[in-house]
Amino acid sequence: MVKRIDVVGAVIIRDGVVLCAQRGLNGAVPGLWEFPGGKIEIGETPREALEREIVEELQCRVVVGGQVASTAYEYDFGVVTLTTFYCELVEGAPVLTEHQAVLWLKPSELHTIEWAPADIPAVDSIQREFATQ
Repeated sequence: MVKRIDVVGAVIIRDGVVLCAQRGLNGAVPGLWEFPGGKIEIGETPREALEREIVEELQCRVVVGGQVASTAYEYDFGVVTLTTFYCELVEGAPVLTEHQAVLWLKPSELHTIEWAPADIPAVDSIQREFATQ
């Protein structure tokens, strides 16, 4: 039986640029870029999980807005269903606790880094949305 993992990711946009987080070298998809977030715990809504994960991973607070994308991707360790949401940074600045780097990129620059496969549909959606603005 394939392991199923439900996760959430934060598309944090500030001053027209998007926060991108590089995964550490240990663990799944090492060194690839992602929207920060994590697993949804039992009893949490996706939005509650995302608020908690951003506090834990980046030591800052966000307000979760509209959904960007929801994607299922089969990795060698299981099927990850990633739901991403636009978020507003409302307290603090990102601190690296689990990631090895962060970048702030314009939506048009998002494809200049190597994304984890589950995050690519959200990247595409963001680029389409901001190309029309």
